[in-house]
Amino acid sequence: MADDEIRARFLRDRVMTATPAQRVVMLFDRLGLDLTLAEAAVQDGTAEDMEGYGTHLSHAMQIIAELQASLDQSAGGPAPNLASIYGYVLRELVAARGGDRTRIGGVREIMTGLRSAFAQVAEDTSMAATQSSAAGSWVG
Repeated sequence: MADDEIRARFLRDRVMTATPAQRVVMLFDRLGLDLTLAEAAVQDGTAEDMEGYGTHLSHAMQIIAELQASLDQSAGGPAPNLASIYGYVLRELVAARGGDRTRIGGVREIMTGLRSAFAQVAEDTSMAATQSSAAGSWVG
């Protein structure tokens, strides 16, 4: 089995076994990578790199759109606020793709903060599930 196949299988298995909160964190991680790659492409500045810049920003926008679409705004809570944040971030990425590259840093800052919050939720949820499972195994 080739390295690429092994890597793809590992990633597929990781996504399939992740909790919903962990999947959101994975999306944030990929978003961060896309922003980093877009910024690196701008620094290089060749035509090929500028094509990569657009590709990475497009993928980042797809991730934000997916995060926004996954919100259940009828449930209340933070969903309406997150929808507003995601809408703002999408507009910033559109502006960055149109040439205002300075907006990427602001997007990174916002999304890094949200990623940290979701990572904490994922960790707390995982810990609670582990403790619940361990407590259930002692009942008998």
